[in-house]
Parts: sequence; structure tokens; C-alpha cells
Amino acid sequence: MCFIFVLGGCGQTSNNAKDDTWDQIKEEGKLVVGTPGTLYPSSYYPENSDELTGYDVEIMKEVGNRLDLNVQFEELGFDEMFAALQSGRIDVAPAGLRGNTKKKFSYSKPYKYSYATMVVREDEVDDFTSLEDLDGKIAGGAATTVYSDIARKFGAEVKTYGNVTNDVYLRDVENGRTDVVINDYYLQMLALKALPDLDVTIQPDLKFYRSNQHAVIEKNADRLKEKINGSLTDMKQDGTLTKLSEEFFAGEDVSEKPEENIRTIEDID
Repeated sequence: MCFIFVLGGCGQTSNNAKDDTWDQIKEEGKLVVGTPGTLYPSSYYPENSDELTGYDVEIMKEVGNRLDLNVQFEELGFDEMFAALQSGRIDVAPAGLRGNTKKKFSYSKPYKYSYATMVVREDEVDDFTSLEDLDGKIAGGAATTVYSDIARKFGAEVKTYGNVTNDVYLRDVENGRTDVVINDYYLQMLALKALPDLDVTIQPDLKFYRSNQHAVIEKNADRLKEKINGSLTDMKQDGTLTKLSEEFFAGEDVSEKPEENIRTIEDID
């Protein structure tokens, strides 16, 4: 594959490649989206239901509807999604971006804004008053997420999991197999509401690492990016993003930037 832009063959091939992704998707009438299917409330199966739903899922369904496409979901763990995107197995991966990932892929405008917090045992809240208190602790997380990178940066050992549900992470904190889970504030807040029997809680004073959620696509798929961005803009303007957010995030509007005093972290992105 030629990546050097010159006035001639390579440049023309690159431009055609940018058009091919959208043309192929439109011709097939199908948008293939990677999603975990285990992450409440972004991508999950409600109890006693075999129908996938969640904030990310419903947003991608609505994008497909506005682009006159059928949306097909491939259930993948976070660590698998970007490889599947590179290989062409999927067209879109709803995800956050950082570091090298930003350089390897293209991504839509954000449709979710958030930040990170920690879940710890209730009787150890005072043991986690800063990120520096992670030193020597065991943090549960996926292998390649920014949350695991943060844990390692501040001296924690990371116990990694595959594509498991929220309760597996949280129960391991409760039973002492791990000490902390670092993750998205809204996801952790709702997971704890859904599992009130667990003796764990969010450390209320630690807010750090602002994050955005995007539709991530292959690097040169400019026309697909334009189509998705157009749909997301319309959904923001007509209130669809707010409505979906309030439905899945207990009345919170995650499509608006938070105004919290949130600590930034150097050398992660």
C-alpha cells in the first residue's frame, strides 16, 4: 500500500480509497459496529432479554437509520475492537481515543463526555485520597485501556480481564482480589446503583482524566466520517442525544461537557 502523497498515482489511489469505504457500505446497505455487549449502560442485554441495547448501541442504530443502513453488531472485547477495525471485520468501534490510537484511526465528533473515578471498598475510601495512593495496589481492568495505563503510571499492578460484565470487576474489589477499579464515572455510578448489595463505593473526591466517546473508523474513510458526523450533529440539535443519554444515564446528559474540576494526567495520551 502506498502512503506517500505525490502528484500522480499514489495521491489518486489514496483519494479513491477514501471514497471506497462509504461506497461499499452504502452498496451493501449495512454498517458493522463492534461493541462489547457486557458494559452497562453503554452496550448490554437487559435481564431476561436477548436484544442488545445501551447508549452506544442506540446511538449507532439511530445513525444507521438516518443513513438508511442496517446496523449489525459484532460483540468484541475492548482489546479486540481496534484490531477488528484494522482488519475490516467491522466498520465502526464506539470508543475513546488516546496516544497512538489517535494516529492510526479517524474518529467522529464526541457524543459523550465524561471523566474517570475510582471504585474502592467502602471502609477504604480514606486510603485513596489521591492518584498517588494507587502505588502498590491491585487494580482491575482490561489490558490496553487508558484506565489501566493510569493505574500502572501511579504504581498499581493491573489484574486484567477479558470481555466480562461490570459486576465481575466490582465483586473482585469487594472480596479483596483487587483493591480498585478505575473507569468512567457514569458507568461506575450506574453499575453501583444496579448492584446495591456490594460493599464498594466511588471515591467522591477524585475526579480525573477527561474523556470523550467517538465513533472510531479507519484512517482514510473521510466520507463515512462526514456522514456519521452529520447524523450526530442532527441528533444533537434535535435533542436525540440528550433523550438517549437521560434514558440510559439516570437523567444525566452525557452529551454535554462536565463542568467539574477534573485533574489532568500527563504522559498518558
